[in-house]
Amino acid sequence: MVTKTKILFILHAVGGVGVWLRIILAELDPKLFDFVIIHGKTDTDTAFTDKNGTLIKTYTTTIDRNINFFKDYRAIKDCIGFVDKENPDVIHCHSSKAGVIGKIAGAIKKKPVLYTPHAYSFLNTESILKQKIYLTLEQLFSKFNNKVLACSVSEKNRAIKEVGHKKKKVLVFENGIKPIQKTERLSINKTWPETYICSVARPSFQKNVELTIEVIRQVKEQIASIHIVIMGVGFHSPTLEKVKKLITLYQLEENITLLPWTEREDIFHIINKASLYISTARYEGLPYAVIEAMALKKSFVVTDADGNRDLIEDGENGYLIANENSAHFATKIIALLEEEQTRKVFENKSIEKFNARFNIENTIPILEQLYLKEALN
Repeated sequence: MVTKTKILFILHAVGGVGVWLRIILAELDPKLFDFVIIHGKTDTDTAFTDKNGTLIKTYTTTIDRNINFFKDYRAIKDCIGFVDKENPDVIHCHSSKAGVIGKIAGAIKKKPVLYTPHAYSFLNTESILKQKIYLTLEQLFSKFNNKVLACSVSEKNRAIKEVGHKKKKVLVFENGIKPIQKTERLSINKTWPETYICSVARPSFQKNVELTIEVIRQVKEQIASIHIVIMGVGFHSPTLEKVKKLITLYQLEENITLLPWTEREDIFHIINKASLYISTARYEGLPYAVIEAMALKKSFVVTDADGNRDLIEDGENGYLIANENSAHFATKIIALLEEEQTRKVFENKSIEKFNARFNIENTIPILEQLYLKEALN
């Protein structure tokens, strides 16, 4: 009988982090691994299953996005107990809060720990003081016996150059998805025109949707009919009211559709039918929405930010734009909309790059071997 390697995941299972775990669990071989999950009490009501559809043992504790001494202490205490009970071979923790909790539990119980930031927390604030605090915490806990498993080369570079991890302690496993089956099905009412561009971006500091609005204002000066569908609005959208005010100020109500969270098949349908995809994010881990758009053979105009630059090659499958350069951004959108041949070249390059690097069916053996190797350490 083959002894399985037990992997314990610790995470705040919302947004892209939750998506990552579900995608990975659907591909990892249950014959090789046993899985256990610890996540926040209010993260999700949807159970986690493995590749065979078998329910995975799951614990919940007070893992939350914001710093709270009492909740965080309870989460650390709980996780130490869960690690003691489950005796995993490897702990894999995700995002900053779960990273701290997992590193402490792993150090106390002497377990190998992998940490995937999914975009470092010190990037997620305008406050210089908070940036320094979060970076200092990352640097402090980097001294623990753990390795970073970055989801992009950009994230790897930050781990080494800014956080101070040794190169041998930083690994990379890039996010990936299965090829997407195109569908004509749309479960919601279509309220936007036939010709449009699109983006998946909840209104937040990270996604910088305000820049998207400014770009569309400038594009409209040359293409009056420009329309963008912005998906993912609603869940944790702290700058939504600011975005709505800008739309009203610039009189763009007829040019912008803000679409609340909907089924993934709807999102795929909308991306597939769009003329091109844009992202004005200040930073990313390795954005699933952009990978999905690549799988759907789209061309791009995106900010030259972590995550984006790992997926889009300037002049190859899209254009990379310096952050906040709205005029250059607008110019490149106009150029792609008007130059069909360039757009087609970019689209073909996107699907080629997706198949080569981001098809999870091809890359999952890399993660499996990585887990097996870490379990021996």
